Parts: sequence; structure tokens; C-alpha cells
Amino acid sequence: MQTPFWQAKTLQQMTTAEWESLCDGCGKCCLNKLIDADTDELVFTNVACNLLNTRSCQCSDYHNRFKQEPDCLQITVDKIAEFNWLPSSCAYRLLAEGQSLPAWHPLITGSRSAMHQAGQSVRGKVIHEREAGEWEDHIITWAS
Repeated sequence: MQTPFWQAKTLQQMTTAEWESLCDGCGKCCLNKLIDADTDELVFTNVACNLLNTRSCQCSDYHNRFKQEPDCLQITVDKIAEFNWLPSSCAYRLLAEGQSLPAWHPLITGSRSAMHQAGQSVRGKVIHEREAGEWEDHIITWAS
């Protein structure tokens, strides 16, 4: 049996298609984050980008997201050192840290449904920016 690409290649060696397929589609990276002024700790909120489809956990305008949401960050291999803001379950971060993909990851299971069933997506847990009010009132721990 052939070794999966994510085990055989470094992040830098992956093709664009391989890189994109690492994304499990959980939507956690689309949650707004805050930095605690006292501790400099990064905290997640349940406040999602307005472009996030909260049912599918996918961006509703992925190809134009940077035009519509100037604060949207592109996850690229040249920014590996900055991946600490990604959730600990993120494949990009896990692989950069030398860890394995979780058993529920779509590349392992062949489907995103296992990720949703494992409670790893934002489905049913978030609100959009336009509805949130003060983000400080929406700090969570389940996404980090």
C-alpha cells in the first residue's frame, strides 16, 4: 500500500491540490480571535466571519474572500512559523508540529461527516459577526 502524501512529503513538497486537501473544513480558522491584554493569550470566540456558511462550515465566497473580508488570512506554507493561531486540531498545524492527522480527518475517513459527528466542526456552535455584539462576550475554549 502506498504511503499517503501527508506522511511521505513535507508541507513544502506538497502540490497546491494536496495542500488544499489538508483543510478538514471545520471552520474553526474562520472564528474571530482576541488577544488577552493582560496575558497576551490568544482566545477564540464563537463569532464567525460573515462569509462562513454555518451549516457546511465552508466559506460562501472562497475565491473572493480577501476582497470581501480584508482581515481574512491565507494559510500558506511560508507562514508555518505563524501557525500557532490555528486550532490545535488543524491539519496544517499538526503536520507542521510533526503530529499525525486525527482519525476523523476527511483524508482518513473519505468524508467530512465523521468530522461533524466527532464534534470537530463549528456547525451549530457559532454566530456571525453581524449578530454578535461584543466579541468579549463570546469567548470559548472548545475551538482552540
